[in-house]
Amino acid sequence: MDRAEGTTPTEAAAEGAVQGTAAPGSVEGKRRRRWIGRTALAVVLVLLVPLLSVLTALRVNYMGDPADGTRTRDRDALWLGHAWVDGRKKDADVTALARRLQGTGIRDLYVHSGPLEHDGTLPKSVYPRARWFIDAVHEKLPGLRVQAFLGDVLASENSEGMRLGDPGTRAAVVRSAEQILDTGYEGVHFDLEPMPSGDRDFLTLLDSLRRETRSRDAQLSVAAHQIDPLPAFHTLWGSVTGHPKWWSQEFFGQVARRVDQIAMMSYDTMQPLESTYGGYVAQQTSLALEVTPPSTDLLMGLPFFHENRFGHWNHAETVPAAVRGVRLGLSRTDADRARFGVALYIDFAATEADWRAYEEDWVR
Repeated sequence: MDRAEGTTPTEAAAEGAVQGTAAPGSVEGKRRRRWIGRTALAVVLVLLVPLLSVLTALRVNYMGDPADGTRTRDRDALWLGHAWVDGRKKDADVTALARRLQGTGIRDLYVHSGPLEHDGTLPKSVYPRARWFIDAVHEKLPGLRVQAFLGDVLASENSEGMRLGDPGTRAAVVRSAEQILDTGYEGVHFDLEPMPSGDRDFLTLLDSLRRETRSRDAQLSVAAHQIDPLPAFHTLWGSVTGHPKWWSQEFFGQVARRVDQIAMMSYDTMQPLESTYGGYVAQQTSLALEVTPPSTDLLMGLPFFHENRFGHWNHAETVPAAVRGVRLGLSRTDADRARFGVALYIDFAATEADWRAYEEDWVR
């Protein structure tokens, strides 16, 4: 018979102690299991308590009543898909769009007219019906501005994408802006992602673009990342995930001072509840107002799309919660600010409920 099979429980425990492993029923084994359990509980608490504290703070931030008058200033914007300039949309579609926008606070249309190539160039073949759309909007909705929505993926997190550090690429982007403005657009709206906080090449590009748009009396607009909800949070998040989603408040202000309009993409926030999402939007609105100069239009994004994935929960990121958050942040920080609005993303994914919430909660 094998020695291990012939040992008594007491001998096995003694042997386990000699070999450094405690038998399951021994005193040492029980102590070890208690230690593992307590350690696991401590780890859970270390992770859970700060998270619960943040969620509680955001829910508290969603409490209260917005100030009277914190509604549209008739400076809102709508992001439009590419179908409006590639030939898929017709006269009847513009008529329907005009009917939808009548009586709202929307002043600017950001119509997708790209994307830019990674080298900064813009093929004219991607927006063949742009002139038709601009003229049709001006006929049906006089007073609305039509801006070219141009974007690209940056090579800030992988090898593929636009490299703003290349002076030749930045010069090509400026030439693309000149080219698209020659088509008749009244402004250019840039969405370059993912944009690291503090990117000096981006600021240099904006300076060059601003000189061009000002010479033409055209608008320069950008889609902006959210602001650190906690100091230097983008640095911490970037070091853990490799994707620094947020901008510092300082960098947001540096961008805002270089443009005519800055539209924060205040969605895809990872918030689990309407109340925490609305509280988060209220915080973001206040942070953005603090550093956006009065001469720049600040627009807060509303989620006119519906997805369920990590980072965006459809049941939480609703238009009513976003609008309430915007109004609370505006009330607490600069209730009388004139150059302020919301930006609706995006037309082709919007539901009747989204439009109704925007009109009832923000416009009326």
